[in-house]
Amino acid sequence: MSLTAAFIAVIRRDLILAFRRRAEIANPLFFFVLVVTLFPLGVGAQPKLLQAMAPGIIWVSALLAAMLSLDSLFRSDFDDGSLEQMLLSSHPVSVLVLGKILAHWLVTGLPLLLVAPLLALFLGLPERALGTLLVTLILGTPVLSLIGAIGVALTVGLRRGGMILSLLVLPLYIPVLIFASNAVDMASMGLPVSPQLNILTAILFMALVLAPLPAASALKMSIN
Repeated sequence: MSLTAAFIAVIRRDLILAFRRRAEIANPLFFFVLVVTLFPLGVGAQPKLLQAMAPGIIWVSALLAAMLSLDSLFRSDFDDGSLEQMLLSSHPVSVLVLGKILAHWLVTGLPLLLVAPLLALFLGLPERALGTLLVTLILGTPVLSLIGAIGVALTVGLRRGGMILSLLVLPLYIPVLIFASNAVDMASMGLPVSPQLNILTAILFMALVLAPLPAASALKMSIN
């Protein structure tokens, strides 16, 4: 099997397994919707306040929803032994890990893109900022999966690695949160957002290049 065929096979396998366990797809999405809709109840139904907070609310909710789904990235493969078989493959493990990360984003990140505009309108975000919100989610949510894969790979062998995983990945998520929410905020005020989007694009390319290799190495350490 060629490397491209193996890469596609990993993505196809993970997507099939995810659709067999639909609750794992629904949980992060429902969590995202629930957190966003609870904010007006907590801070009060004040249109101007919600409009000002909308970028931060949506992005914090997306970040927490992404963290909720991270543990499923390698856990089932570790439990059933599939992870060991992947590490024994003749193909570069980093490429196979990238395939699993892409499948994880398709299952968890892509649904957030579809729901986010509706929730943004619910919070009163101006329509001129919706395009920027989608662009930031397209650029930022893959970074959450890529960075999170490193943390999951380091903690997959631990019985209760959830707290450790949060401590590992949350500080690395902060730049994405800052630049993405700031870009949406600037767009809602009609200001240029190209600097923030350029930084998010650079972070995405850096994560694509740098994240799979340490994630693969961390998986080997966890197995050993």
